[in-house]
Amino acid sequence: MVMWRTAVAAAGSTDNLGGLVGFAARGIENLGEWGVGLFTLAETVLPPIPSEVILPLAGYLAKQGTLNLVLVFVTSTLGSCLGALLLYWMGARLGLERSIRGLSKLPLVDRADIENAADWFRRHGRSSIFFGRLLPGVRSFISLPAGASNMHLATFSLYTLAGSGLWNGALIGLGYALGSQYQVIEQYSRFLNYAVYATLALTVVWLVIRSVRRSKAAKG
Repeated sequence: MVMWRTAVAAAGSTDNLGGLVGFAARGIENLGEWGVGLFTLAETVLPPIPSEVILPLAGYLAKQGTLNLVLVFVTSTLGSCLGALLLYWMGARLGLERSIRGLSKLPLVDRADIENAADWFRRHGRSSIFFGRLLPGVRSFISLPAGASNMHLATFSLYTLAGSGLWNGALIGLGYALGSQYQVIEQYSRFLNYAVYATLALTVVWLVIRSVRRSKAAKG
């Protein structure tokens, strides 16, 4: 543990990173490779911090010697798969409609997004599980119709593992490729934070507008 923290200090602390990026970086530093897995599990179920932020940071820290690259890939993919299995179980246990009703009550989760994922599954079948892991938004919700339709668990797990591994590996590799360019990350991290905040704000505005329009259409 002492050697690990020494490596963090030698590689260059992430204390100067602010906002969501800094929170993610410090969380990974404190929790190590298993923290990456916890973040990806949470992101798969209810994305508080997108994997586009978490995984490149983990790859960067692996390049610095703070984390083990292979273990980062394994834990992140395991987290993604466990999150997907949790939603698969929810769909199988409650059914698609009850799952949609329950999840759509949560902040930043819209019923139409889950229904779009369900429609994607109906149109593309098993392949939608693999390709859905590569699509933000669909990535989480595609597990619900798979569970509700009683898709074979082994097949679902295999496609989820393959898609999640490809997505996670690409983002981790991107961060790893940055290598020692810590100054680049530090310099532009605030712009990444702004982009994340702006995306969340625009999502809230968009959901409110869509809800108002639907309410007017129902009354009309």
